[in-house]
Amino acid sequence: MDTITIKDIARALNLSTSTVSRALRGSYEINPETKRLVMEYAERLNYRPNPIALSLKGSSSRAIGVIVPQIANYYFSQAINGIEAIAYNRGYHVIIFQTHESYEREVANVQQAVARKVDGLLISLSSETSDVSHLKELQQKNLPLVLFDRVSDELDVTQVVADNFGGAFAATEHLLQAGRRRIAHLTIPPWISITQERLAGYRAALEKYGVPFDENLVRYGTFGPDEAGQMVDELMALDPRPDAFFTASDRLALGCLAALRQRKVAIPDEVSLIGFTNLHVADLLSPSLSTVVQPAQEIGQLAAERLIELIERKHRAAPVGTVKVPTELVVRESSRATSVTPVP
Repeated sequence: MDTITIKDIARALNLSTSTVSRALRGSYEINPETKRLVMEYAERLNYRPNPIALSLKGSSSRAIGVIVPQIANYYFSQAINGIEAIAYNRGYHVIIFQTHESYEREVANVQQAVARKVDGLLISLSSETSDVSHLKELQQKNLPLVLFDRVSDELDVTQVVADNFGGAFAATEHLLQAGRRRIAHLTIPPWISITQERLAGYRAALEKYGVPFDENLVRYGTFGPDEAGQMVDELMALDPRPDAFFTASDRLALGCLAALRQRKVAIPDEVSLIGFTNLHVADLLSPSLSTVVQPAQEIGQLAAERLIELIERKHRAAPVGTVKVPTELVVRESSRATSVTPVP
């Protein structure tokens, strides 16, 4: 099948090539009905922009850089899928870097992306990143920048995040309503934005139900191997011990589940377990895992859309701000109510 061009679309719809081109770019100059006709026809014929041809028309590289902590993390792989879908449809290449949770590698990745002359950058901060001066330098150079998932309030840029507070509140409230009172929280390093937001949601739910916050029930991970086992041992040695675990990541959820099973702790009869995760096999685990689901692909799509708006400097580009995407609590067997007396 021959490659479809803008000229083919223009001829079929009896429009000028410039009108079709602007409609495909989402220009505010084109009325919504014309945009709809052009987009639907282009999709039906599987039209895709040619990034090389587009880059030859100007100084644009038609490439965006994406920097994530780890591609193997299921959340980030989903987010990248969303980013690539939007970029591909808009005629952009995607260059992916991973920091492996290293601040030094993050700085090096940023430098490499700039050296490759990307038109803009999407980044989720590493767990070691507290100094964002390398990103402030990008702002001073007017390189379009959007942060997603792990963000920083020191940067005046668009940020796309899940509703971490709301998701953590819903998870903790669910456990409280099931009668749990000693809810342990396993989370990641305390300076990361998502850690702070999820901890705040956890604390707010405890406060709503009149349960005192106990720092002894909170454990901060370091992304080390098998650290969930040590956390579980420390927490189960407390008197009284926890009657529920709320974990703040995929890795900690799986690690906690494995550690509790190895120690013959019955779930949910002795303790409930709920994660903050995007695991696609959560319903296949034993027991099936209750989770707060983040819409990772949608977050990736929104982040890419906002970045491309900045790159193309649309007349009506959305102002700088935080885009918060709702989360969803999915209740499964690991947190079902047992003989514990539930909260009224």
